[in-house]
Amino acid sequence: MKIRVERDGLADAVAWVARSLPSRPPVPVLGGVLLDAGAEDGSGDALTVSGFDYEVSAQCGVPATIADGGRALVSGRLLADITKALPNHPVEIAVDGSRMTISCGSARFSLPTMPVEDYPQLPTMPQLAGELPGEVFGEAVTQVAVAAGKDDTLPMLTGVRLEIGEGKLTLVATDRFRLAMREFPWEPNETLGEVSVLVPAKTLNDAAKTLGASGAKVELSLGNDGLLGLSGATRRTTTRLLDADFPKYRQLLPTEHSAAAVIGVDALVQAIKRVSLVAERGTQVRLEFVDAGLRLSAGGDDEGSAEEELPVEYTGDPVTIAFNPSYLLEGLQAVRTPRAHLSFTTPSRPALLKPVDEDGNVAPGYLYLLMPVRLPG
Repeated sequence: MKIRVERDGLADAVAWVARSLPSRPPVPVLGGVLLDAGAEDGSGDALTVSGFDYEVSAQCGVPATIADGGRALVSGRLLADITKALPNHPVEIAVDGSRMTISCGSARFSLPTMPVEDYPQLPTMPQLAGELPGEVFGEAVTQVAVAAGKDDTLPMLTGVRLEIGEGKLTLVATDRFRLAMREFPWEPNETLGEVSVLVPAKTLNDAAKTLGASGAKVELSLGNDGLLGLSGATRRTTTRLLDADFPKYRQLLPTEHSAAAVIGVDALVQAIKRVSLVAERGTQVRLEFVDAGLRLSAGGDDEGSAEEELPVEYTGDPVTIAFNPSYLLEGLQAVRTPRAHLSFTTPSRPALLKPVDEDGNVAPGYLYLLMPVRLPG
């Protein structure tokens, strides 16, 4: 194999593919990136960069000048580090026997290759379920994945639930302490019907952010073999679905509230960060609501303490409610509007955070449910 490729395109492709590789692969080849130099779909010369560990596959095409085609398998994370550090010059890649040479400007690397014949065959893309606006899909996944759990012993909480209905796609995630849900319209294939699947949150988030950033349409594919696929532009990825039962979450969503506040998101975010400086990590931040103001406080007698007051639009009786500051910050940042609507009934019942539009109305489509922290006494 002997090819010439632009540095930026190569670095982006390798970084995206290597991101999905396991940090500790059970066998060395599963930590590798496969470089396949040849014509892609007959449309011209291209280098295809691929990775697969039997759970997640990623593939990206890069325009290249190919003097001699072929395939080579090298360490994915090492190749990603190298291509990221290369100078801004065209990259020449050549394979001779069991060594790969990478030349770029005055830099030259020689890497050992792994046996290509030991590499697993990449899965084929499942049946197309429908197309999504890339930017909308990327934002929606980011808003929801923030609430997914990270404890692998509870797999049902580490995923994002995709509910495909007639003209609407719903994404939901929860870690038991908070829940995020986003709904938006889309047009699925007529033959799909109503389907619900559970997708690993990290994989979905990484893929959606990258594919959504291109601004192009994202194709969502689903198979009967427990596989989900996403593709857009020159990139495609597949992932195994989680075989677990997602909690019955709709019964947790409040249908009424006795108190509500409209708050400036950026001002509250900065205030929470300031008052939390005196408290240990994860310690509660207290929100005391009165007629036209909000007093934030954190800390106590045995440590430093801090207070800050903000103006808010509040309706309801005066009340003090406490939250995990990290969870509250992540919810506020996920709202994606300058103002947010926070509603609740009592300091011990779930609070609901929603975006507020430019006209001052609560905007539909997104909600962030957050359990308060019990106050002392």
